[in-house]
Amino acid sequence: MPRNGAARQPKYQRIAAALKAAIEAGEYGPGDRLPGENDLMATYGVARMTARQALGVLQAEGLTEARKGAGVFVREFRLIRRRGVQRLAAEVWGEGRSIWAADTEDRDPEVEFIGVSEETLPDAVGAVLGLAAGATACVRRRRFLLDGKPVMVATSYLDAVLVAGTPITEPDTGPGGIYARLAELGVGPARFREEIRSRMPSPDEAARLGLAAGTPVVLVVRTAFAADGRVVEVNEMVLDASAYVLEYEFDVP
Repeated sequence: MPRNGAARQPKYQRIAAALKAAIEAGEYGPGDRLPGENDLMATYGVARMTARQALGVLQAEGLTEARKGAGVFVREFRLIRRRGVQRLAAEVWGEGRSIWAADTEDRDPEVEFIGVSEETLPDAVGAVLGLAAGATACVRRRRFLLDGKPVMVATSYLDAVLVAGTPITEPDTGPGGIYARLAELGVGPARFREEIRSRMPSPDEAARLGLAAGTPVVLVVRTAFAADGRVVEVNEMVLDASAYVLEYEFDVP
């Protein structure tokens, strides 16, 4: 029996690997059409379902996109390099710049405001914010798009009493965003903590991000602390895993 690991792979995975190698070698460039199901069936002598599964692997990994009635094409979207340390520097939001825009370099990002409301806090978030059970929070929801593609949905939780009557409760928080407004209240962020994990999206998340079946997301939960240790914001961000590279660069303590 074959002992080679590749030989033990299902046929659809071997086909997907061959297509990925061709993309990496430049045989198929951004925007190019890949062989369709019929082509793969003829080339590899496989059933239609096997060919479909192979193409599905590439789509789930974010390498390709299906265009109805046209075929499967190499994705033209450039990955977002999310620099987890530098983007949160006070020089960014303190100078009126957007943290989100810091990720996108020369590209034109779009922030779609979903809504702001006052809601009873989830118990876990309330505990982090140090608020009593049943307390209310200012909840801000946004969706972020790049090159017309939704790549992240984010929900921020803040103490409703703290931010009452400020631009934080408005759709447009002004230059520098939430953190600049918190600084004006005397509780600007002095320290951040981010917790990261990968999981499958909920149906609502998949719909908002336009994800293909089987595409995972990255959940980033950021906690912002004021200089006195008070938690001033909890931000839950759901990222399309196929759209991001998470980069962390820092000095050795």
